[in-house]
Amino acid sequence: MADNTIHCDIVSAEGEIFSGAAKMVFVPASQGEMGIAPRHAPLLTLLKSGEVRVLTPEGEEQSFFVGGGAIEIQPKKVTVLADTALRAHDLDEARAIEAKQRAEELLASNIDKVSEAEALAELVRAAAQLKMIAKLRKTKG
Repeated sequence: MADNTIHCDIVSAEGEIFSGAAKMVFVPASQGEMGIAPRHAPLLTLLKSGEVRVLTPEGEEQSFFVGGGAIEIQPKKVTVLADTALRAHDLDEARAIEAKQRAEELLASNIDKVSEAEALAELVRAAAQLKMIAKLRKTKG
């Protein structure tokens, strides 16, 4: 691997969604967006729902949606361990809207604290998906 790239793996419970070299990787870390370049200091942190962008050595940018998780960074490798992960073009707006509405309905009803936390997490994931879909529309249009 060239010294000006970092190996990136994006995996979820469903399997590996991306594996390859990158010039830069951008992730939605729990404290805000983070850029990871080759020779980055080791770090382990949590991810929130949002977009992971991988800038390949050829200059192409690939986008993925992650529904939270964790990231492990080493100087020559970054591993995104996502709760859920999808390629950006696989996002389904209708399903995201439906999930958002379902979560909002649950929150409006009288539910226990555990169900409320699950509904809030679903609402955050759906909102992040819809935000990413809107961003993709802008860049295409």
